[in-house]
Amino acid sequence: MTYEAPAGRAPGTRVVEAGRHACLATLVLVCAGCLPRSEPEANPGIFYFPGYGSNWGWLSPKEAGFDETRLQAAIDFAFERESSFGPDLESHMTAQLTTDPYGEIIGPVQSRGGPTGVIVRHGYRVAEWGSPNRVDMSFSITRSVLSTLVGLAWDRGMIEDLQDPVAKVLPEDFPEFRSDRNSQVTWEMLLEQRSEWEGLIWGKPDVADRLPRDRELGEPGSYWEFSEVRANVLAHALLHLWRFPLPDVLDQLVMEPIGATPLWEWHGYRNSGVAVAGQRTYSVAGGGRWGGGLWISARDLARLGYLFLRGGKWREEDLLSVDWIRLATSPSEIRTDHGYLWWLNTDRQMFASASEDAFFAIGAAGNVLWVEPQHDLVVVTRWMEATAVHEFMTLVLTALEEE
Repeated sequence: MTYEAPAGRAPGTRVVEAGRHACLATLVLVCAGCLPRSEPEANPGIFYFPGYGSNWGWLSPKEAGFDETRLQAAIDFAFERESSFGPDLESHMTAQLTTDPYGEIIGPVQSRGGPTGVIVRHGYRVAEWGSPNRVDMSFSITRSVLSTLVGLAWDRGMIEDLQDPVAKVLPEDFPEFRSDRNSQVTWEMLLEQRSEWEGLIWGKPDVADRLPRDRELGEPGSYWEFSEVRANVLAHALLHLWRFPLPDVLDQLVMEPIGATPLWEWHGYRNSGVAVAGQRTYSVAGGGRWGGGLWISARDLARLGYLFLRGGKWREEDLLSVDWIRLATSPSEIRTDHGYLWWLNTDRQMFASASEDAFFAIGAAGNVLWVEPQHDLVVVTRWMEATAVHEFMTLVLTALEEE
């Protein structure tokens, strides 16, 4: 059955089972009042929020406080410094098999578009280039979206304490958290990428991400490591916590309310099929290293960034609590430039030109969602050479007139 879009929205293309979607709607209504973490601000101010899809207002560079010539120079730079990842991403990713015994692609892959981006200030579009409505792979940007699914559960009291072991709310025989080691892993450890979880999921062992690979594991919580395997473990745990496919949860609670198009997709792997609540579904990938992950347009990424810029509020609705936004973008003790699967600019460690309170979702091949609260700015850039991202940011901020 095709999902029926709300009045005023174009019909969606996402196909869901009617019964499951109805149950999810019931869950949302029941949980909407569960354990709110903070009261809405008494004076939230008046902000502009875009309508659905391309119904998104514009400000000229001058109206938005930019020098138009300098801003154009930043956009020209984005075109000039295209990613060295070739358009045929599958060929590029398959090449790793020659050096990586764990490099087999097990999820879908699609060819990429050209350099693309969106700049948003005060909620309005100021500049777009390339194909901003093209749906592309986003690689590790997926992790920041995965983190948001934890926030949605925490806001509703489905996770009482992020310091609790993940195993506490999962079936006793849940395979990923049965061992003495893994039973100690908490939600926060997975979010901060310091879990030291050990095992195999979807045919990929934790050693695939270890650097160096002969490194001995420490105690859970003791060591930071960028791990696709452990992101997949978090996604699988969340699937069983929500009891609904994660794309459906994200669609209902975030993407539809912020007016995103129905074109985005979130893929798992060919071997990640599982049964949940009597239904066959797929556990989604936490990134795109082995294929799959979140496929989304630059515009829809910009909407997600704007939701975070506004503290989880969209118009009069609190989609995420401000408490969650603060937690997700606060530095961990082990890695101060990393929060809950978001990159941070603590002490300007990541990008010297960006503000210290800026935060980022970053994927391979120069895919970046940059949220800059100090300047009320959201920027998405795609398919830029990773080494050029800092210079691009410098050019964008240099284009801002003094305020």
